[in-house]
Amino acid sequence: MELHDSHAAAELLKAFSHPTRLAILLELVAGPKCVTDMEELLPARQANISQHLAVLRHAKLVDYAQDGSLRCYHLCRPSLVGDMLTLVGRNDPVVKRTPEEIQEDKERLAKALAKSASQPTKMARREMAKR
Repeated sequence: MELHDSHAAAELLKAFSHPTRLAILLELVAGPKCVTDMEELLPARQANISQHLAVLRHAKLVDYAQDGSLRCYHLCRPSLVGDMLTLVGRNDPVVKRTPEEIQEDKERLAKALAKSASQPTKMARREMAKR
């Protein structure tokens, strides 16, 4: 991942990083909703819901269609939202590591890096074979 990509990814993850926005996304997974619908479903006022929807729109996670005077919001990246909600809903165990285990992993990685650095790459081997 390049630096630019990491900034874009961080901005996207920020859009997921609020309980109200997660609740909005969960509601929109079920189908399009207007702000008034969400106000009935969520413990937030219309103005606050609208602010969170603006963040989600900026992240290109939701968009809206105008229905008379109402704006009905929908997911515009449903697979991404569904995958993220699934990930954050997982209850993976916390892995504890001892300092000794961490040191062993560092040594194993250092050996693997030294070995790969001493071996010619496939491209270098092809160049040598051509000669």
